[in-house]
Amino acid sequence: MHRPDPAVSERQPANAARRYEVTRAELPLSCPTPAMSLWNSHPKVYLPIEAEGHAKCPYCGAEYVLTG
Repeated sequence: MHRPDPAVSERQPANAARRYEVTRAELPLSCPTPAMSLWNSHPKVYLPIEAEGHAKCPYCGAEYVLTG
């Protein structure tokens, strides 16, 4: 019998928002992030956010802003 992984069921949907705020503790930044479900998303891509403080995913267009 297959039991659902509780960590997976608590993840947020991938690419559900157009803008995400991230902290330095969450770097390196990838889209989708580790907190997102991956089954219905695009391939993982790492985004260079450190220099400019913001980055845009080339796959889904989600914008990430570095806070704090």
